[in-house]
Amino acid sequence: MFYEFKHSLSADYFTVEPGSDFEFSAHMHHCFELLCILEGEMHVEVDKLSYDMKAGEAVMVFSNQIHSMKTVGHSSHVLTLFSPKLISAYSEKTSGKVPVNNLFRPNSFYVEKLRTFNRESPLIDVKGLLYSLCGEFDAVAEYRKVEATSNMLLYDIFKFIENNYNKNCTLANLAKYTGYDYAYLSRYFRRAVGISYNDYVNQYRISKACYLLQNNEMTVLEISNECGFNSLRSLNRHFKDQLGMPPADYRKQLKDNQTQSKGDGESD
Repeated sequence: MFYEFKHSLSADYFTVEPGSDFEFSAHMHHCFELLCILEGEMHVEVDKLSYDMKAGEAVMVFSNQIHSMKTVGHSSHVLTLFSPKLISAYSEKTSGKVPVNNLFRPNSFYVEKLRTFNRESPLIDVKGLLYSLCGEFDAVAEYRKVEATSNMLLYDIFKFIENNYNKNCTLANLAKYTGYDYAYLSRYFRRAVGISYNDYVNQYRISKACYLLQNNEMTVLEISNECGFNSLRSLNRHFKDQLGMPPADYRKQLKDNQTQSKGDGESD
């Protein structure tokens, strides 16, 4: 599974990503994020709150909340990201607030329905399901006000990476962009996110490469250049470090899985 970083600000943005044995370092984005555990266990942190999640549990992550995920042993899940504008009544009600506790247990009917959705699903159905899930969360949630300046530096760093990952996305250029000292940014980022700035940038680039491998016919070399790697060798090395296989094998595995899924559907 790839984890999609760059999320559209369009009013109807929505995506569903099923997966297994997933983990990702601390990050934030504009969208709401709902993560439902189907099997196994996953450790999730949201704004320094820790949740040891089990099957049947979910977390609702609000816009610009810092969050990370790490599988404990084995897990499978369904994850959805959606624009606040899709649920405008709820996002307006909770504007300037975040949950005291992001964890809840959604109705299994809604989770199973979510698993059948994709980006081509009718918008009215998407909105209906998202409002139902937000309504369930709201029924058990408490909220606290969040300061407008909270996490702004980290947000600026993530935004810089999003806009420059395929260019010269160095810590030195980040320092020029933010006006902060190079050494301070390095320490701040590692403390806030848990990994180095360079490791995070490479993680971001690999995520984008995974998306292109699945959704584009570009060659691996073209994808390497598109994602900001200075050589095909560099892409292969970082890709294998993170996913355990080279990008060509990853693409082949995706195609084999799609072929198998079609065959299973026809046999039914």
